[in-house]
Amino acid sequence: MHYQMERTDGCRISDAWTYRGLKTVVMENELIKVTVLADKGADIYEFIHKPTDTDFMWRTPWGVRDPRKFIPTTGWPGGIWQDVYEGGWQTLAPTGGPPMTYAGAEIGQHSEATTMPWDVQILDDTPERVSARFWVRTYRTPFFIEKTLSIESGNPVLTVEESIVNEAEEESDAVWGQHIALGPPFLSEHCRLDIPGAGFIVPGEGVESERRLESGQAGEWPMAEKNGGGRVDLRHIPPRSDRLQDYMSFTDLADGWYALTNPVRRVGFAFVFPKETFRYLWYWQVFGGGRGYPWYRRTYNVGLEPFSSLPNGLPMPGSDEPTSMRLAAGERRSVVMKAVAYVPPESASGVQSVSPDGTVSFLDG
Repeated sequence: MHYQMERTDGCRISDAWTYRGLKTVVMENELIKVTVLADKGADIYEFIHKPTDTDFMWRTPWGVRDPRKFIPTTGWPGGIWQDVYEGGWQTLAPTGGPPMTYAGAEIGQHSEATTMPWDVQILDDTPERVSARFWVRTYRTPFFIEKTLSIESGNPVLTVEESIVNEAEEESDAVWGQHIALGPPFLSEHCRLDIPGAGFIVPGEGVESERRLESGQAGEWPMAEKNGGGRVDLRHIPPRSDRLQDYMSFTDLADGWYALTNPVRRVGFAFVFPKETFRYLWYWQVFGGGRGYPWYRRTYNVGLEPFSSLPNGLPMPGSDEPTSMRLAAGERRSVVMKAVAYVPPESASGVQSVSPDGTVSFLDG
């Protein structure tokens, strides 16, 4: 083990932590704290806005588990991922979605990389800036995945530089995205969701009686057809008592960002991404619904997840063309993303835009 200089102000980083048996990296500045489970997918487990004591990341009812210390009751491809899903934020690649067969290999839900330990190296450790690089090679698919997380002093922004590389000596398909789940106490019926203009499709999820939206529809942000009749404004977050569950995907985004604001707590979470690579924004909605496994109506959360493709690379409705990426032998794809904690002014009615550097502009009144 190497010994780092310890600081109590400015930027700080340490990889000398273990949480529930998993190697963990903690990085922070004066405004935000980010905790990464290096031994479990390099998942971002915490993203905390310090001034309001708000952790944006959602937690599952079972939280973090050390997979070495329990045995799943079956080898079910749809359940093994859930067994160790703690919530938070995962990098999904080169598959994402339900269990599938990839080039002859059986892959469980949401790919290999999220259940694997990643290597980590601290790159910067100064009062002005900290950064750490995480990387992994998948074993049933031929991909190398890496990401570097950085924080600068006085800035409530986490910068993520991420790449995937096809190490096969043949073309390979990939679904690549950010599986970001947000929950209480940040998430509540007071929250407002803002995105730039977009279309959407609603394939639906869960039992019909609990769906928020009319399944099979296509439309334009922000209004959608409500399940059972009427219209729903997608900018509003339903209360837990509505007992809803649903899934939709935004398409043809006018720009690459979204923002979720809680005006009561006076804090918000924004995410900036390149829409040329992440052409779809998956919107997973569990507002106290979700009967049976795995939620048993115990959860209240949303997933706002920029992706290169629809789940498992499925085509858009009415098309036979897969939405998965196609990488040549040895090809690398790279993106830069920003996760932003912000404090809205009291007069703000919503978010107008988020710039590539993470600057949030607000709607007045």
